[in-house]
Amino acid sequence: MTRSKTAVVTGANKGIGREIARRLATMGFKVWLGARNAERGTVAARELRSEGLDVQWLELDVTQDESVAAAARIVEAEGPCLDVLVNNAGIAINYELPPSQQHLADVRATYDVNVFGPIRVTQAFLPLLLAAPAARIVMVSSSTGSIGRALDSGNQSVNLMGYGSSKTALNAITVAFARELAPEGIKINAAAPGYTATDLNGFRGHRTVQQAAEIVIHLATLDADGPNAGYFNDDGPLPW
Repeated sequence: MTRSKTAVVTGANKGIGREIARRLATMGFKVWLGARNAERGTVAARELRSEGLDVQWLELDVTQDESVAAAARIVEAEGPCLDVLVNNAGIAINYELPPSQQHLADVRATYDVNVFGPIRVTQAFLPLLLAAPAARIVMVSSSTGSIGRALDSGNQSVNLMGYGSSKTALNAITVAFARELAPEGIKINAAAPGYTATDLNGFRGHRTVQQAAEIVIHLATLDADGPNAGYFNDDGPLPW
């Protein structure tokens, strides 16, 4: 009997994360829908199960050591390994203020979720990922994390110091983990979903969550010839 693959998606009770969870489940994965809020998490999982999908809420606050450790123990108790980890949880606080006016407390809180969260979660689930035959990790980044794009004279995008630099740091973390774990057969890449209509930006984005999920799903299901330690959007590699 073939073992069904498993996936953990953080911040998955809404937006892009929920769509990633849905897509992986439609592909036959048992999906752990990570969310820190019990009500929102259970409702999202129940809605996806009503579509006939194998989705279960996993209590997971990426900023808390014990929450992440407890989540890893729950997943371990249900199966021998983890095939896919999507570090999707992210926040943006007062992100449109110019750098000279951004509050350090807001930047620190953004880093706690967007940078330290993925490190914490990846480390906690690493034993389960190593137990899988060919695990995949996707860091949900952003094109605003690209220093190359920021320096492009033709790029008029806003200067999001706190949020953007947190994604730059996440890109560096992606490469660091990928370098270490490549010999173990784990592929780790960063995905830029694009400017997507979610509550992160007051639903002003022009892309749908279905469009945004495409690059994440692609990187989460790479075959053995797929890339590693890369940074991609729908059009291909992005400049670091």
